[in-house]
Amino acid sequence: MRIWDISPALLCRNHLLGEHRELHAMWTVITENKKGYSKHPETLRWIGKLKAMYFRHEKLVSEMKSRGYNHQSPLDKRKAVGGGIQDIFIDTPMNQIRILKNKKCDCKLS
Repeated sequence: MRIWDISPALLCRNHLLGEHRELHAMWTVITENKKGYSKHPETLRWIGKLKAMYFRHEKLVSEMKSRGYNHQSPLDKRKAVGGGIQDIFIDTPMNQIRILKNKKCDCKLS
């Protein structure tokens, strides 16, 4: 499970769509009190920050649309409560860039 803290424009197709999928899973875990991944560090850092998660989703959707993807899975804005800024990191954004570079994918991380 991973929600990146770098610009979605930098992500390759696989990481962009993968993050979108995982964000939806995490949103469901948090908003519906599901057990799966509820104790995962990535999930825990978003507790109390659903507004920030909602904003991240909107950035992902914007990038997906700019690449021609058809997005049809909006989040319920009424559930977007709490902090609007994510300032807790498992890996710093700079380290996230290093992690992605090591994957040797098509992310735009020159």
